Amino acid sequence: MSDQAKRERKPDITRAAAIDLQHLRFAVTAADSGSLRRAADLLCIRHSVLSRSISQLERHIGASLFERSTAGVKATLAGKRVLRIARTILDQVDTLVATGAANGRGEAGRISVGFCTSISAGNLRATLLEFKRRFPQIELTAVQGQRTHLMNELRSGALDVLVVTGEARSSGNTSVKLWSERILVSLPEHHPLAARDVIYWTDLRDETLLLSHHDPGRELESLILSKLLSSDDRPRIDRHDANHGIIKSLISMGLGISLGMESDLGASFAGLVYRELRDGTGASRIDFSAHWRMDNENPALDRFLKLLGERYPVPASGK
Repeated sequence: MSDQAKRERKPDITRAAAIDLQHLRFAVTAADSGSLRRAADLLCIRHSVLSRSISQLERHIGASLFERSTAGVKATLAGKRVLRIARTILDQVDTLVATGAANGRGEAGRISVGFCTSISAGNLRATLLEFKRRFPQIELTAVQGQRTHLMNELRSGALDVLVVTGEARSSGNTSVKLWSERILVSLPEHHPLAARDVIYWTDLRDETLLLSHHDPGRELESLILSKLLSSDDRPRIDRHDANHGIIKSLISMGLGISLGMESDLGASFAGLVYRELRDGTGASRIDFSAHWRMDNENPALDRFLKLLGERYPVPASGK
């Protein structure tokens, strides 16, 4: 290919750089109006300013965009093609600005929420559903895992917020208490304790309790030790490196019973029933809290935390 041909095929960067969005908007408005004068009125500018802008654009692209007459303006064949591209560019720019503004307000973007428990029912499920209803443009990523792994993800910035039972304090993090859930006993439907409406901690004495190595299994085990001080009153504990679903399968096989929370109730499992666990003061409960990095400036996280504060306000001291 000759140097002359290469030069002819090479885009004129100087002319392209001279075209701005105002040129495109003015030309599109003129085409839509069919008249330079009407377009100028719509844009609230002088007719001469609009005419000069369109003439500049025609010089930059090297083609006439409009056929001008006393009746108004009509796009040429080249003009129709250029205007079609101009509309696409303007639409993309408008989308870019709207997306940036929405992200800045926390109405779009992405947030990752970590948790150790079930979201088949309960407050966490309700919170996530409400968040998506209010902010459908925000991409919500749910991450379930072990507390240690999730805390590492939070520290590295891979997670925006962590919702767990009990405390998960770490330097550089902020936390807030949220809600509490009743602790439930899950057992086979034909188990003798299933005939009762409620079960007390002391009723677990002769049982085999199946707990997961994963959270909140460890926290539930600590609770057993605090509720049943005498080793003679405690159930036998079998620990499994398994998730909640596997534990439920083991219960249905008659290998023991287990402890769970209200958030487990949404995932029904054939042959299993749930009973409230109580001590002398009433239903036994376990607290939930949210944790996030103090230096996390994600606007979507701010929206999520405001929703948490709205749904689960911290009681004023002394009340």
